[in-house]
Amino acid sequence: MNIAFSPCPNDTFVFHAWVHGRIPGAPPLDVTYADINITNHWAAEGKGPEVQKISFAALPWVLKDYALIPCGGALGRGCGPLVLTSSTTTDPKALSGKRIAVPSERSTAYLLFRLWASQNVPGGIGEIVVMPFHEIMPAVRDKKIDAGLVIHEARFTYQNYGLNMMRDLGSWWEEDTQLPIPLGAIIAHRSLEQNAIANWIRASVEYAWSHPNESKTYIMEHAQELSTEVAQAHIDLYVNSFTADLGEEGFAAIESLLVRAAKERLVPEFDLSLLRK
Repeated sequence: MNIAFSPCPNDTFVFHAWVHGRIPGAPPLDVTYADINITNHWAAEGKGPEVQKISFAALPWVLKDYALIPCGGALGRGCGPLVLTSSTTTDPKALSGKRIAVPSERSTAYLLFRLWASQNVPGGIGEIVVMPFHEIMPAVRDKKIDAGLVIHEARFTYQNYGLNMMRDLGSWWEEDTQLPIPLGAIIAHRSLEQNAIANWIRASVEYAWSHPNESKTYIMEHAQELSTEVAQAHIDLYVNSFTADLGEEGFAAIESLLVRAAKERLVPEFDLSLLRK
């Protein structure tokens, strides 16, 4: 079976057991390691492997052809994207008319930023600049951009660039909705047996939790020069009970995000019922 997911520690932790043949009855995996911005577009264009990790924000473009698998993704609390600047101000009015770097226009981070900005930035922001997430913090530090939206391990390293957090958008979302933040989703082409895939992924998650040391070498091989401490912090933040099962609270969070985004015309109209089919 072909699959694409990121080289980030949470994904390699989750899929280690399946990739390494530890799940009885699961087919061998042929893995493509790709940034989520790439898989978001692959899925929308009908390209790439039949199982992929994408952003929940990209679901409206793909739900006709791909089913949401209710496990294996990233959804939680205290793990949202950050708005960073090189100044010390926390007043969002400072972003009015400014250039903002984002890692993707089809990411949950981007949707959260636009929803937050619509409420808090008078007159709106200026230009959105899409760039690879690892380039954002240096660009903000060097004042090539006015502010940056960062994700993943940047939560733990932005101080190293002399940057300051204007707003934790995860905290804003949780305060506004009392729901967790839907970040990364696992999808499978609708021609595949979805229940079987969910069972194999869930078994891989459970194996990872039961044998945490087995995956460390694999994780660090793909961790993009992260320290073991940062990699573990990444796993602790993004792998949780929602990774094993979205549950009703997880689905409520996804629906809330996408319905709000559709009302703001940030995503196309879509059939909400397909989230659970």
